Amino acid sequence: MEDDQTPEAVQEADNAYDALRTMAHLTRATHPAPDVYRILGNLKNLGSFLPQISTQLAQGLVKSLEEYDVTEYEGKDPATSVALAGEHLARAAQLAAQMGEELAQAQNAIAGQGYRTAAERRREEELQRESNGA
Repeated sequence: MEDDQTPEAVQEADNAYDALRTMAHLTRATHPAPDVYRILGNLKNLGSFLPQISTQLAQGLVKSLEEYDVTEYEGKDPATSVALAGEHLARAAQLAAQMGEELAQAQNAIAGQGYRTAAERRREEELQRESNGA
């Protein structure tokens, strides 16, 4: 790989980071349950994808020791660092799966909600007063 070529996986990780950062800003606003339901529907999938990604990254690190001449700062053993990273990635995978389950439960909790805007509610109240007065 040339120095100026960023691997596609790195580019996509950058895009995912940017999307999540944008979501962090956008979710400061008030959103009704149907919108939150749709947001959670997408976010809960992180619980499926992040464990898969974590596992694949750990496997890729192990393979990299065979496919590349891996070096490490101050002469440390790269295999030791890869093993430690693998342990952390395995725990991250478990936590991500749990996060996905919790997001799914949050989505299920609001599945039956709907909403009216304040203007719609006022109009409905006006119509009801008119029909009661007639």
